[in-house]
Amino acid sequence: MDPHAATPYRPPKYVMLSGNNDQGGLRPPPYRRNIPRYDNKKSSSSRCLKCICCCYCCLIIITVLFFALTFFLYNLYKPQFPSYKVNSFDVHAFDIQSDMSLSTEFAVSVIADNPNQHIGLAYGDDSQINVYYSDSKLCSGKLPSFYQPRKNITMMNIVLKGNSPFGSGLQEALMENRHTGRIPLLVRVKVPVNVVLGQFPLRGVTVYVNCSLVINNLSPNKKVEILSAKYTYVVNFNAY
Repeated sequence: MDPHAATPYRPPKYVMLSGNNDQGGLRPPPYRRNIPRYDNKKSSSSRCLKCICCCYCCLIIITVLFFALTFFLYNLYKPQFPSYKVNSFDVHAFDIQSDMSLSTEFAVSVIADNPNQHIGLAYGDDSQINVYYSDSKLCSGKLPSFYQPRKNITMMNIVLKGNSPFGSGLQEALMENRHTGRIPLLVRVKVPVNVVLGQFPLRGVTVYVNCSLVINNLSPNKKVEILSAKYTYVVNFNAY
């Protein structure tokens, strides 16, 4: 080998980079790049999504437990709707006054049947009972407030009084019904009821009962016969 031959250039093992613009320093290779930095937006959105999913799961679990508990209590206590019946209807007064108004007084006997084995019913004070003939209110009253225990039948005697206009149209309709011996009356009842499960009072409801009666006469102090009766019920849950 020729000792004077040029040896190939080998880069030094260690180099020193200066922070100034010294041209003598070595520059970093062109392929050098900074390490990328990632923000935490993705992880934050992921946490929010997990939180929403957890909330929905908890809501579904609570809903399922509520319906399961309701189903369990329903099958355990087997609630039944109470029934109501007009047992008797007596006319104490049905008089036409000098000013062509009608003064009435009825005595109505109502039977309330609570067939439930474990549920009691507490009837409140704010009750109403009205009697109508041909869309005209004849008289009104209220039911007594009392507690009806389970498996109980209670008879309520109610006195209804009223004074209403008695026009010619109402007179003609009443005369025709008296002639046929079939007088239609509508008895409307509204009563607040608190359901008592065992010893624990539950949410209150308002019970509406419409009773379409057909009686044979409206003569005072004369026996009144109930020819037919039809009942409809509506229950509204009271707001807390």
